[in-house]
Amino acid sequence: MTMTGKERAALRSECNRLKPLLHIGQEGLTPAVAAALDDALRTRELVKVQLNRAADVTARDAAATLAARVRAEVIQTIGKTATLYRKNPALKRKPGALPPWRV
Repeated sequence: MTMTGKERAALRSECNRLKPLLHIGQEGLTPAVAAALDDALRTRELVKVQLNRAADVTARDAAATLAARVRAEVIQTIGKTATLYRKNPALKRKPGALPPWRV
């Protein structure tokens, strides 16, 4: 799944409003973290992930690894925070309704 620069820029602007839904601690990238991220992406599509100070991986490495595990796109990485996106065609959308990550 490849995105254009305009699509990625639009999602980056949406990232400013989001609060982190997933926190990665000193245990690192466990299968439970990947499962929680998969569930969050299924319902929200756009998810912000925050790494704890004790995490032993960088945000870029963690984002790339998690994106590969859950088949998502890395939208941006700033400091210890990364944002991932995966479109869910099964979500029902009404015309003019807010995107699922704003609800």
